Amino acid sequence: MESTGGPYLNTAAVTSPVGIARLLQMTFGCTTFSLVAHQGGFSAAYGTFCMFVWTFCFAITVFIIACEFTHLHSCLSLSWGNFTAAFAMLATLMSITAAVIYPLYFVQVGCYPIGCEVRDFRIAASVFAGLLFVTYASEVFLTRAKPGQVTSYMATISGLLKIVQAFVACIIFGALVNDSQYGKYVATQWCVAVYSFCFVVTVVVVAFSVTGKTALLWFPFERSVVIYTFGAVLLYASAAVIWPVFCFDSKYGSPRRPGLCAKGKCPWDSQLVIAIFTYVNLLLYVLDLAYSQRIRFVSHL
Repeated sequence: MESTGGPYLNTAAVTSPVGIARLLQMTFGCTTFSLVAHQGGFSAAYGTFCMFVWTFCFAITVFIIACEFTHLHSCLSLSWGNFTAAFAMLATLMSITAAVIYPLYFVQVGCYPIGCEVRDFRIAASVFAGLLFVTYASEVFLTRAKPGQVTSYMATISGLLKIVQAFVACIIFGALVNDSQYGKYVATQWCVAVYSFCFVVTVVVVAFSVTGKTALLWFPFERSVVIYTFGAVLLYASAAVIWPVFCFDSKYGSPRRPGLCAKGKCPWDSQLVIAIFTYVNLLLYVLDLAYSQRIRFVSHL
């Protein structure tokens, strides 16, 4: 009897280095949220975020493995290489964030008052959360674009930086809504507009790449992305100057943290976080622009 199922299965999806990394991601992710749900416990927004990260990454990883093993991804209206590269980078950022937050807020040295068993479960969950981050970072390393290699846009340094830029923008938005008092001045409102505009356009670029719809555009996608990145550098440069002036100059704000400001509910803290990550994103956009220019130059040789 002839086998009808064998030729339709892609064993490389689970035996290649990338496939093994994904199997480890699935294993470590399931172990992490199982330990937390069974005995480690979680609470408040920080714990809920960590559980969301682990379950979300686990679900998408299982989906990717199943699609590649059965070749089902060929039936999807996605640019599969862009999708997997974008998700790997996003999962790397999300998993390292959860791997830092969970032990920071839930792990303690002593057993009181949670008990030694709960403490041990939380320590074990933190260890597996760290291993989960390593496996996602390994996939990014394995699938990134090599010099001279023709690959998906999201696997290039420029594509990966787009994911990081959007992630950093989400951190900025989180600080903005945490009583940052950004509506106090028109200048700080301009900064919010900069963050919002750049975030939306970056997400649109990623969405077009992942869905494989760039060929349907009536303008050259690659050149437009470079022009946008240059504009984003200028916009973030303006925010990098304006935000610190209107938040930390003594004429408009406070150069030092107010002594009576409650921890976790202090506008000055949120303003500082926004200022730091504004400079981080400015640097990311500058690196993105430099790399994009290099790619365009090489492509014309």
